[in-house]
Parts: sequence; structure tokens; C-alpha cells
Amino acid sequence: MISKMLVALIISLINLALIHHSSAQNTPQDYLDAHNAARRAVGAGLVPMTWDNTVAAYAQNYANQRINDCALMHSRGGYGENIAWGSGDLSGTSAVKLWVDEKAFYDYNTNSCAGGQCGHYTQVVWRKSVRLGCARVKCRNGGTFITCNYDPPGNFVGQKPY
Repeated sequence: MISKMLVALIISLINLALIHHSSAQNTPQDYLDAHNAARRAVGAGLVPMTWDNTVAAYAQNYANQRINDCALMHSRGGYGENIAWGSGDLSGTSAVKLWVDEKAFYDYNTNSCAGGQCGHYTQVVWRKSVRLGCARVKCRNGGTFITCNYDPPGNFVGQKPY
């Protein structure tokens, strides 16, 4: 009897650990912290982003549509957007890091990308984008699809992000 209870307890603890691990770095606060750290690093007094449930619902609806096909497609809605996908268990904070790492290619003086893509980064730090909503789904092919949407949208040609 005691051994069955012990086994049940161990299984419960393992399941709890797996559930906690799967949500680690994927909470609204995790997305906000990663975005706001990048915004603080700019040093231009950018207003911190806040989580917006309407924007998050939009992101979740779009992410749910990608479960069968994790290929990159833009939703073309009324929000700014960053998308990441990959094989395995990509976390939300890892996706934001990928976007922020594009800072290396952004030249503020010319307001252009040099040597690589930088539009994801500029959306993260876009001064007027202050509401954030993100979603993450595990795709049926084993990959992970992550989208963050920004309100108001950014990345307007001829305008600097900050």
C-alpha cells in the first residue's frame, strides 16, 4: 500500500514538474519582461509595454490556425507582428531573444538594416507600440509556433523606431 502511494506521489511530482517546465518562459509576464528589457536597453525612455488580452486573443487565434502547418505566414491583421517557429520546444523568451538579437544589424543613423534582417527588432522597440499580446502553440509536426502582436503597429517606412 505504501509503495503504491509512493509511486503515485512520484508520478504526480513528475507531472507537476513537466507542467511547470512547459509553461516556463511562456507566460504573459515572461513575454513582457523580455520585450521591456530590450526597450530599456535602447535608453530612449521608451514606455514599457503592457499585456493586452484583446491583442493576446488575436495572437492565440492566429497561432491556433498554424497548429497543422508551422510554416511562416503573416496574419495581416491590424496589429504589428513578429513570428518565430522552429523544431522542438522553442520558448517565448527564446523567440523574443531571436528578434532582439537582430539589433546587431540595425543602424539607427541610417534607419536601415545592414548585413541582416532587423525588422523584428525594430518592432520590439517601436516607441508607439505599447500593448502586447503573444501566443505559442506546439505544432502537430513537433515544432513550435510563436507570434507576438503589437498595438499600435510599428515599422513604418521612413520612421525611426525610437
